[in-house]
Amino acid sequence: MKTTKRILLVGTGNIAKDYAKILLSLGEPFIAVGRGESNCSKFNRVTGCESIPGGILAYLANHDDSFERAIVATPAETLWQVTKVVLECGISEILLEKPGGLNRAELAAMETMAQKMNARIAIAYNRRFYSSVIKAAELIEADGGVKSFNFEFTEWEHIVVKANLPAKTLANWLLCNSTHVIDLAFHLGGQPETWKAFATRNCSWCPGYANYGGAGISNSGASFSYQANWMAPGRWGVEWLTDHHRLILRPLEQLHIQKKVSVAVEKMELDDDDDIRFKPGLYKQLKAFLYGEGAFRLKRLSEQVDDLAVYERIAGQTFE
Repeated sequence: MKTTKRILLVGTGNIAKDYAKILLSLGEPFIAVGRGESNCSKFNRVTGCESIPGGILAYLANHDDSFERAIVATPAETLWQVTKVVLECGISEILLEKPGGLNRAELAAMETMAQKMNARIAIAYNRRFYSSVIKAAELIEADGGVKSFNFEFTEWEHIVVKANLPAKTLANWLLCNSTHVIDLAFHLGGQPETWKAFATRNCSWCPGYANYGGAGISNSGASFSYQANWMAPGRWGVEWLTDHHRLILRPLEQLHIQKKVSVAVEKMELDDDDDIRFKPGLYKQLKAFLYGEGAFRLKRLSEQVDDLAVYERIAGQTFE
């Protein structure tokens, strides 16, 4: 099944290239719009498709195209402004790169605008669509649900500093990047209901804190805990525990399992060809957006607005 309308892909950076590769594999026609000539040239070279430079406003002013769907894959600090333009041109189905906006004001304004225009916006947390996560969800359901879980969202200074990110993005780094794993943990474990959060020690490489910890009970009745130390060694990871299994994602793309009455930890074989051929999770996420296959895993904009309170409490700051 293919869509009948062309898709507008806004952005020509790395993530946009990943989307383009999948759209090509699905046979879906699309128009890619970028800003700078340099990024567009790189996009054209990597994907074999022509992208149009100058920005989305210039494109819409000079073209009378009609789109049913849009994928917004621009830098975090421009997501709200670009999505506003996309909504104003009448596109009703939008897949928006995470985190969707840099603060509550942007996301709330976007939600209000989407409601008025009867538009649906999904926030692209592609880790929900990892083969490892889908398999873990199947095992959790078979075992009767998650009873406890823990996760770590340590960030790597040597990677972030080299990226030369805008100050506003860096100031809200937990929202812009750490929510990849925070969202994933609560996605299968249940949203925090009764809990305490701690954030200490000023970070040396970005505004805000560097040492995080917390624990509580989710709305599914599962106990949970988390920690992250951005100035020490570590890596992202999630563990969900059922009555029969410990399901370990470290790295997130792999699923290791420990069975009851055993200390052995075994790596599970996964049907993960899509995660190998393309950026992990992106293929199934895009199919969910375009065709509705596994669409229940997509995160709605309204959920992201609600979850900001959780992210801010973990961060020990208000995102501004």
